[in-house]
Amino acid sequence: MKKERIIMKGTQAGFAGKGEENKTLFLHNREFYRSFFAMMLLLVLQNIITYSVNVADNIMLGGYSQAALSAAAACNQIQYILQQFTVMGLGEGVVILSSQYWGKQDTDTIQRISGTAMVCGILIGGALTLTAFLVPDRMVGIFTNDPEIIRMGVSYLSIIRYTYLIFIVTNLILSTLRSVQIVQIAFVLSCVELVINAGINYCLIYGHFGFPEMGIHGAAVGTLTANITGLVIILIYCKKSRKVPMRLTVAKMFRLRREIFSRYLKVAIPCVVSAIVFASAVAIQTVIFGHLSSDALAASGVAGTFFQYVKMIPVGASSAAGVHIGKTVGSGKTGQLRQMVHSLQLIFLLVGCTACVVLLVIRYPVLSFYKLTPTAYAYAVTQMTIQAFIAIGMSFQMPEQMGIIRAGGDTRYSMISDIVYSWVFVVPLGLIGCFLLHWPFWAIVLCLNIDQVLKCFTVTHKVYSYTWIRQLSEPASTDRAVE
Repeated sequence: MKKERIIMKGTQAGFAGKGEENKTLFLHNREFYRSFFAMMLLLVLQNIITYSVNVADNIMLGGYSQAALSAAAACNQIQYILQQFTVMGLGEGVVILSSQYWGKQDTDTIQRISGTAMVCGILIGGALTLTAFLVPDRMVGIFTNDPEIIRMGVSYLSIIRYTYLIFIVTNLILSTLRSVQIVQIAFVLSCVELVINAGINYCLIYGHFGFPEMGIHGAAVGTLTANITGLVIILIYCKKSRKVPMRLTVAKMFRLRREIFSRYLKVAIPCVVSAIVFASAVAIQTVIFGHLSSDALAASGVAGTFFQYVKMIPVGASSAAGVHIGKTVGSGKTGQLRQMVHSLQLIFLLVGCTACVVLLVIRYPVLSFYKLTPTAYAYAVTQMTIQAFIAIGMSFQMPEQMGIIRAGGDTRYSMISDIVYSWVFVVPLGLIGCFLLHWPFWAIVLCLNIDQVLKCFTVTHKVYSYTWIRQLSEPASTDRAVE
């Protein structure tokens, strides 16, 4: 710990130097902006396409039967939890730590970090898969008590459970590639999986083009096929592409080191906790809207879908900023870090304003496609209007917290911030407003999103303190192998 403080002090001293490059407020580096926006655009598109796969599944199953839609939704809650663990937890740990080693061009250690994450992911995925084999009815029964939905859910789970380990391996490889600034393949993969999944679903759910009508079973086959195809493509890409700066070989990835394992867990565990906190808070919010009224639940479902699409923009900005910040801190060339932070903050603000305008413009046209009661329609307009302005704060503070502070090495601050704002402000206010004070719908929506505004002040203060600069990528040549 003492050594870490010394490293931080030295790093910040170098960062604060009065060199020629510290005279301007913003960064004047075309290569940085070109790389940042190219990465951000591809990540935004990838996230939108990935989310569209789930939306397409819901639309097709919803057109087949409400019971099939409900059963798939129950099983997808398990997938959502796995995604939070893998992508937002273990995967973010890989990106944060590996991007700093990428700043040192230490690809051997990056492979070992990837292998460490893979071991953790396989253990989690293996346990989940085994549970799905042993007690599938109990797993589905956590989310519903309807016997028919449980029966259909078990049928869906009998195929979907094979995707868990495939999903983990694929996404951890993609996280490793993202840490070395390779994101094009992730976009291509999302497009391929969308086409395969949607095509097979259309054929097998309804029985088109001479295929058997399999209903929810057909949707599961589509998802499994798309996942297998994605894994095959990413493995071939890693082996054949010259753009990949290292070969992800089993011999190097799974040659674990104690120090690497320890450093990775120190970075990844706060990310996993943050993901769990976020997922649980989202679940509580669904409960709150459900207890307000059926109109409120329907409105939040519709408005939430489009808010998720808009949210992909700051999420992409966070990921792109995180790789560049991590690489800069890891390289030790922190002389331009202040200008980089200022430039990123301006970009984040512009992203937020864009997201606000997009939501305000699309709210009436998109709502016209839904058959909602007048009350639900009014609620949906209200929620989308509030969330449009909330998007400004979200687009500013989220990339600051995840793309600057966390990527710079301080994952603990982000974890504490998420816990405090979710469970001290958002959830208690929502529960009190709903069940005790019976506040109107707009007030509940505001309470459940108020953290996106409040975080702007505390997170920005943390950014300007520059205490988040942590040199995580110390030389690993002396690390001892795990016995």
